[in-house]
Amino acid sequence: MIDGPCELKAIEKEKTVVALPPKEASKCHREDLAKAFYVDLQNGLSEFSVTQRRLVHGWNEFVADNTEPMWKKYLDQFKNPLILLLLASALVSVLTKEYEDAVSIALAVLIVVTVAFIQEYRSEKSLEELTKLVPPECNCIREGKLQHLLARDLVPGDIVSLSIGDRIPADIRLTEVTDLLVDESSFTGEAEPSSKTDTPLTGEGDLTTLSNIVFMGTLVQCGKGKGVVIGTGERSQFGEVFKMMQAEETPKTPLQKSMDRLGKQLTLFSFGIIGLIMFTGWLQGKQLLSMFTIGVSLAVAAIPEGLPIVVTVTLVLGVLRMARKRVIVKKLPIVETLGCCNVICSDKTGTLTANEMTVTQLVTSDGLHAEVSGVGYNGKGTVCLLPSKEVIKEFSNVSVGKLVEAGCVANNAVIRKNAVMGQPTEGALIALAMKMDLSDIKDSYVRKKEIPFSSEQKWMAVQCSPKSEEQEDIYFMKGAFEEVIHYCTMYNNGGIPLPLTPQQRSFCQQEEKRMGSLGLRVLALASGPELGRLTFLGLIGIIDPPRAGVKEAVQVLSASGMSVKMITGDALETALAIGRSIGLCNGKLNAMSGEEVESAEQGELDERVRKVSVFFRTSPKHKLKIIKALQESGAIVAMTGDGVNDAVALKSADIGISMGQMGTDVSKEAASMILVDDDFSAIMNAVEEGKGIFHNIKNFVRFQLSTSISALSLITLSTVCNLPSPLNAMQILWINIIMDGPPAQSRCSGSDWVNRRVRLAECCSLGVEPVDRDTLRQPPRNIKDTILSRALVLRILLSATTIISGTLFIFWKEIPEDKASTPRTTTMTFTCFVFFDLFNALTCRSQTKLIFEIGFLRNRTFLYSVLGSILGQMAVIYVPPLQKVFQTENLGALDLLLLTGLASSVFILSELLKLCEKFCSRAKKAQIHQEDV
Repeated sequence: MIDGPCELKAIEKEKTVVALPPKEASKCHREDLAKAFYVDLQNGLSEFSVTQRRLVHGWNEFVADNTEPMWKKYLDQFKNPLILLLLASALVSVLTKEYEDAVSIALAVLIVVTVAFIQEYRSEKSLEELTKLVPPECNCIREGKLQHLLARDLVPGDIVSLSIGDRIPADIRLTEVTDLLVDESSFTGEAEPSSKTDTPLTGEGDLTTLSNIVFMGTLVQCGKGKGVVIGTGERSQFGEVFKMMQAEETPKTPLQKSMDRLGKQLTLFSFGIIGLIMFTGWLQGKQLLSMFTIGVSLAVAAIPEGLPIVVTVTLVLGVLRMARKRVIVKKLPIVETLGCCNVICSDKTGTLTANEMTVTQLVTSDGLHAEVSGVGYNGKGTVCLLPSKEVIKEFSNVSVGKLVEAGCVANNAVIRKNAVMGQPTEGALIALAMKMDLSDIKDSYVRKKEIPFSSEQKWMAVQCSPKSEEQEDIYFMKGAFEEVIHYCTMYNNGGIPLPLTPQQRSFCQQEEKRMGSLGLRVLALASGPELGRLTFLGLIGIIDPPRAGVKEAVQVLSASGMSVKMITGDALETALAIGRSIGLCNGKLNAMSGEEVESAEQGELDERVRKVSVFFRTSPKHKLKIIKALQESGAIVAMTGDGVNDAVALKSADIGISMGQMGTDVSKEAASMILVDDDFSAIMNAVEEGKGIFHNIKNFVRFQLSTSISALSLITLSTVCNLPSPLNAMQILWINIIMDGPPAQSRCSGSDWVNRRVRLAECCSLGVEPVDRDTLRQPPRNIKDTILSRALVLRILLSATTIISGTLFIFWKEIPEDKASTPRTTTMTFTCFVFFDLFNALTCRSQTKLIFEIGFLRNRTFLYSVLGSILGQMAVIYVPPLQKVFQTENLGALDLLLLTGLASSVFILSELLKLCEKFCSRAKKAQIHQEDV
């Protein structure tokens, strides 16, 4: 028990304990650490100390700022400018007492925001299943006992015991180390595990050089150790990256920006209609208030409330298609962003490569070369002799067999279920032996002694005795070439030891340099009766090779106009080797280091980053600076990564893409898209989907606006010219139901809320047009291009003019001399308008391709919708009860033939325009090609 004054004093002492920065902690001796954290290095902290420190430092976990309540996430969906414009339209409808219009618009808005919210909520839930937070358990010494605790319980000063396979639970300054190797690839980007020590450091350097510090989230590959917790939660280096990521704002997507611009354009269009109607009414001497009411009604009708529904449904269908391809999209607009992305920045380790060391080349001491196929810690692949491509198994080639045998015996790694327990490089040697059916060769020897690897001597050796025969003991050694060669007096020549001449030594040295220049980690191997009388066996080249399918994906993405860049924390030689092997920039690589990025002025960096294809030795800050520089230069940037060091760049990129299996929790939190199977080639599907979605949205906008303009103009012209209405209220309602044309007169709006719900299927039929097969080959769209581009506006006006002209012609032809509206007049005009819109919808399926190229039967939803519209129109004309409701009468076969021929003009003119554009485009390309020749 602690008495009152002593307890207060103890509490005050505990409050003075602070987290130590890694650089400062790395210089401390054990005694200094014990004093700084008031801890006994053998017995650990007391429960009293732990309780007091937790009050100051909190739990060893991260609390994301974006944990918003569900209701707030739902309300955030209303921030879309087009949604706000529709709500404004509903408010105007209320003010002008058009309550049905207000209700129908409000229902449309609710459908949009609810669908978007549900889909994003489902994506978040899918992500939660993938995400595993900071390492959940650890071994900690408290009150002299080794306890198994949750990692969140740790506080600064705790003594943590580490062993092979453990994830580091916090930032720890090591005090005891035995052959400790830590995989820090998720933190630094280095594929090679880092060798750790417990001695204090004196020099200055970056975090990657702190050999006596292990960081939260990294993995113990080999050995064991013990150390003092110097930083937990947000005060760890992991936490520093997390805070940087939280502070970084996610940029708006290009689609959101396009929709913002469209909302402004439609607002201006609405005000233009109101002004035109009021000005016309004023010239005719009508009451301004009356004309203002008509103008507002028409303006509200002109705003396509079906557009947000179609955009949302189209995006949701795109997200669902991506989910079937094992890609989780967290926010709906993101799925379209890759359609205009022109730069993809990718991390190397764990993204372009699988973070699995693999042997790719062998050179024996007698000059034989062999290549090794297959990736990962398994026996899949072969060893082929060059140049004959002869497949080697066991000792079919003695020189290669002895080289592989030495790598397998001088080894402490074990492969289980395609995973390595031990050093990745040793795992690569075991996998090599498996490919040659020599993985059991280790059992032929009894190990008597091991001389472990150290960073000073740069080699390891084992002393063994053969089981089968009475032979003398044999040593197997592996390590750096310049160290191993010192212990060799002979070299192997087809199984016969020969004296190691200076010429032979020079040949081996040249081969070692050649393999090193390819980015390979080169191991030399030797065997013999004594350490000073070894026989040199040859060299093995190891690398973390590219994932399957990455090279093909890079080629396709580059061919479609996207620039692929590699950003890695690895060394230059390794980065260049991977860059060449995946065909980055067709092998013409420009490189830039993290230090150069740090020192470059912003203007110079903006200009230079576009030309650089490989960035090496980069930190999280460097990656962020590169992304920002690319964005400043006008690029739409996607960033792929899996590590803590990628998180900030993932958050700041226009689209962040994380790996689902190898990705750390912080990288998944930062990303907006998750590749569930870590398949880089899945990005191609996302790009294709993104490009197709924008095309579908443009197709619908064209159809919607050309129909809206036609209906509005028809009513406006008849109003201005003092003519009877060409359509009655029920006919306008029917047009709205089957064609998604907005109501043009206030008198038809009484039943308007019904038609707006029924016509949703017709709205979406153009939005679900299958992605064009040629989409991926098209260059990324320019983000400055609005949805209502000049070309689209011209197509809309052409279609609208044709529809208006044809419908007015029928109206003029059928109207009697006394200008009184008759059932035949309205039936012919009504049917003409419906037929025009059916043909208009048909040609709106593609902006550039003829209907014969895209195929009549590709979009079944569209065909069913058109068929339903035709059958419905026939019922309205010929079914007696409906004739009374819609005030129609029977039309003859010649009448239908005339209307069909006239209405098809909008389709024929549009298809002819596409044909002309094709010929002009081919002529232009031919001219450019001729000039180049």
